[in-house]
Amino acid sequence: SKARPVVSEYDLNALEAAVQLAAATGGSAIAVTAGAASIDDSKTKKNVLARGMEALYLTADDACADMDAYATAQVLAPMVEDLDGWDVVLVGDGSADLYAKQTGAQLAARLNVPYVAGAIALEEDGGSLKVRRKTEDEVEVLSVPLPAVVSVLPEAAAPRIPGMKDILAAGKKPMDVKGAPVAPVSAVEVVSCAAPEAAERACNVADASADGAIEAFAAALKAAL
Repeated sequence: SKARPVVSEYDLNALEAAVQLAAATGGSAIAVTAGAASIDDSKTKKNVLARGMEALYLTADDACADMDAYATAQVLAPMVEDLDGWDVVLVGDGSADLYAKQTGAQLAARLNVPYVAGAIALEEDGGSLKVRRKTEDEVEVLSVPLPAVVSVLPEAAAPRIPGMKDILAAGKKPMDVKGAPVAPVSAVEVVSCAAPEAAERACNVADASADGAIEAFAAALKAAL
């Protein structure tokens, strides 16, 4: 409960891929995300904008806590539709917590556009997008009409490390933070969450300067084994 929100490692790859694609095509890279009210965090928002994003659109509402991919797409789809002239939505390969790898597919279905998963390289190709897609045993090259949704693998783009100049500039970039207009509905219900029972641990601290401390430590270790 005391952990600060952070951007998923897989989403960092998508952010970098978006910035590189925008730079290559003369476009704009805009970040769109949704989650619990806790993601409306200054440090987290600057972390996103310092990575080359030109703006950040954020739905931060406790109604969006613990969303599955289906509910996440419900919230993200209208946010994307409100962006004028968008061409492609890049998403991470999966979330760092559940890793269901379904948000991209669910979002594409709601936007009624093509979806490609497992992208490792992207290139604009005369109004379409050339995608190198990695499968289990080969690499496919696809031509995808735009607009489209694409999920990228980590090898698509290594996340940059923002410098101090980038971090300072991030605070001046547009941030649009709103609540959820309606509470999203998840398609998956978590009935229970089973975890191993915590084992009791002995906490024996030995002072190395005390006489016989090393022998006592060795004896305790031997007894534990």
